[in-house]
Amino acid sequence: MTDTLTLLGQGLIIFLSSSVGTFGFAIFMHAPKRAWLPASVIGGAAYLTYWALLQMNVYEPLSMFIGALLGSLLGQYCARRMRMIATIFLLLGMIPLVPGLGLYRCMHYLAQEMYSAGADAGVRAMVDIVMIAFGLGFGSYIFRVFTPSRAAKEALK
Repeated sequence: MTDTLTLLGQGLIIFLSSSVGTFGFAIFMHAPKRAWLPASVIGGAAYLTYWALLQMNVYEPLSMFIGALLGSLLGQYCARRMRMIATIFLLLGMIPLVPGLGLYRCMHYLAQEMYSAGADAGVRAMVDIVMIAFGLGFGSYIFRVFTPSRAAKEALK
């Protein structure tokens, strides 16, 4: 029971910190003000999904893919509901998933002439980046396939 409460508390902290980070990045990128809160929730949800899957011992690249997929689907949904371009929500929603520490470690190891460790860290970071790209693309594709366009809706009338 205590372990479950501890994990829930950690999950809440992770969600809030990811959301706050995304909110700050939205301000920094001069995103429209009405997109700040939804994009922050999307970023928090995407990273929380990634973290929760890691806690369940799911393979890290798969966790990254599923987190990015969720962020992409939520971003597409918010963009349609708020009549804004999806790029705003997709960019901001993926910020918490970017493997900045992995890229930093790669550069650090390479600067210290630890080439094997640097290559390993770089490959891991690049795999995560590719999984983010696949998650974004697949989410956009799924949303487009299952959501009819305006032209299709008008043709049905």
